[in-house]
Amino acid sequence: VTGASFVVFNGALKTSSGFLAKSSIVEDGLMVQVTQETMESLRQALREKKNFKVTCGKTDAGDMKEYVDICWVENEEKTNKG
Repeated sequence: VTGASFVVFNGALKTSSGFLAKSSIVEDGLMVQVTQETMESLRQALREKKNFKVTCGKTDAGDMKEYVDICWVENEEKTNKG
């Protein structure tokens, strides 16, 4: 689990890169590079206020995957006040 001050979603990852998605720490935030298809699915999930999971890692990495979970919460008192 990683806490971050901000998250950047970049939809410029090419399908031919060999990655499902890539995540990396940038200063005190998180950058998630996704394909255009995943970006469109993410946008739709945000519009509908639905949870969304981005699977990061190489396409042929087997079980070695990282996940970025976007979750909507009902009780805002437990979230970051910043």
